[in-house]
Amino acid sequence: MSDSAPAVLFDIDGTLVDTNYFHTLAWWRALRDAGENVPMAEIHPLIGMGSDKMLDRLFGEERPGLSDAHSGHFEPFRREIRAFAGAADLLDAVARRGIRVVLASSSKQADLKEALEELGAEERGSDLIHGDLVDASKPAPDIFQTALDELGLDPARTMVVGDTRWDLEAASSAGLDCVGVLTGGTTRHDLEESGAVAVYADVAELAADFDDSPLARLVDG
Repeated sequence: MSDSAPAVLFDIDGTLVDTNYFHTLAWWRALRDAGENVPMAEIHPLIGMGSDKMLDRLFGEERPGLSDAHSGHFEPFRREIRAFAGAADLLDAVARRGIRVVLASSSKQADLKEALEELGAEERGSDLIHGDLVDASKPAPDIFQTALDELGLDPARTMVVGDTRWDLEAASSAGLDCVGVLTGGTTRHDLEESGAVAVYADVAELAADFDDSPLARLVDG
């Protein structure tokens, strides 16, 4: 039986916290160390995919050790992780309207520590679905489907907020609408072409426009 409460599944990297370019640089350095000269312009559009899918897209195969190398290069950036302006406002606006807040990321739980602290996720009582709980990463729908299944959510009363086409593809495969934000570096055109029901500059704009946004329909539905 589905929970009667509506829910919003929030991607984290690039949507709520400003980390996509940190990930791009960390991957560039990891690939450079492995002797691969891959321009950042090719890496950045793939951020948001799971590392296995990213490496397969770049090289036609997964490269053992590169994911760990990326993690090593990302480590110094952890102390610089910051939430986007308006992220807390949006999470609170959603919760105030009786909508369940779910943070849903393909990242492993251990890799989300700083982002979750920055968002005050524990204090807010936000639910968390992370990469350790699923077999396949975005753009596979596993993250969002697991959230629906584990939390007993009604797909008709659940939406996603994300920043990449991979979020949109995963949401669509799970039967969910997705609102896009531009803070991950994906263009408005690409998000709209990928099926976003609305696109906002950032979560601050979405929070300010909440009552006129698609998310408000979850309360009315």
